[in-house]
Amino acid sequence: MSISSFHPPKRTLMGPGPSDVPQRILDALGRPTLGHLDPLFIGMMDELKSLLKYAFKTENELTLPISAPGSAGMEACFVNLVEPGDKVVVCINGVFGKRMLENVTRTGGVPVIVDSEWGKPVDVAKVEAALQANPDAKVLAFVHAETSTGAVSDAKALCALAKQHGCLSLVDAVTSLGGVELRVDEWGIDAIYSGSQKCLSCTPGLSPVSFSHAAVEAIKARKHPVQSWFLDMNLILGYWGEGGKRAYHHTAPVNALYGLHESLVILQDEGLENAWARHAAMHRCLAAGLESLGIRFVVDADSRLPQLNSVYIPDGVDDAGVRQQLLEKHNLEIGAGLGDFAGKVWRIGLMGYSARMENIRLLLSALAEAMQAQGYDCDAAAAIAAAEAAQG
Repeated sequence: MSISSFHPPKRTLMGPGPSDVPQRILDALGRPTLGHLDPLFIGMMDELKSLLKYAFKTENELTLPISAPGSAGMEACFVNLVEPGDKVVVCINGVFGKRMLENVTRTGGVPVIVDSEWGKPVDVAKVEAALQANPDAKVLAFVHAETSTGAVSDAKALCALAKQHGCLSLVDAVTSLGGVELRVDEWGIDAIYSGSQKCLSCTPGLSPVSFSHAAVEAIKARKHPVQSWFLDMNLILGYWGEGGKRAYHHTAPVNALYGLHESLVILQDEGLENAWARHAAMHRCLAAGLESLGIRFVVDADSRLPQLNSVYIPDGVDDAGVRQQLLEKHNLEIGAGLGDFAGKVWRIGLMGYSARMENIRLLLSALAEAMQAQGYDCDAAAAIAAAEAAQG
């Protein structure tokens, strides 16, 4: 058997991630590989930390990219902060809250579950009641931007509650970083993780994390070793610390880090607040177009993620058939529903470089065509006009 080189088609990625990667970042990935202890590479690592601090709006010293995807960032936060017997209040309003719960149980933590309806933000009143009933809780864990539903929770209020009750806050920002307002220091977030492939529009495989001074002190005060050697922040900091001298911990994904560096330079050049505003503006356009097609949103407008739009599949329209036509005829990807929403919703991403009008026009036109082929009555031209009118 002879296998030749793989040449993927050029897709337009409008699912729940990864997002479109601009050519500028692809070019950065192809630059000459340096050794992971090369002085020039170490200098770039320091720049990368500064850029991540800007993106997270933090001065936390322990801010760096984990050399693995967002799921590893999640695990890094839990295995460093949670010891056997620690009580953790876990908020579940979608698939990724359930993954947090899985991490708590695997670290030997004692979970206190706060359930909220899928498609709704985390219920702040329920969290307050859980913290009052469990004064010995060590950590409050919640998803800021629930990728399975498209709902954004009030991270500022939830972190304030954690502080009020003497808890550390642990936040999933995989889909929120770079796309909506997120202020680590101002909101008092203690541990947070994200992913490179969503609103940062880099390739998948890296997970930015940040730990507050209080979180670092909790890690130092552990009675048990961190159960993961690879994700032990005490060891990783030896490689990602300040200054030129670094202790070897692992061989960093050098070229992938070039890409993340470039994506964060792009974010810096646009301006973080401008990026938040762009995502919001493109969401308004997309929403106007989808509503013109008769498509309803899962999440109420006041708690809706602009970069991850969950919408109900219209009655009589075949989920897989539409997504297959979009992919095969238009090289356009949207996401299927997860968990309780499987087969009921589409998840349409407007993340990072994907959040632009040309993508919205393509999506509305292709989606209308695919649904019309199944007998659904809609007007692509009217939907595009509605989207453009919402641009202002």
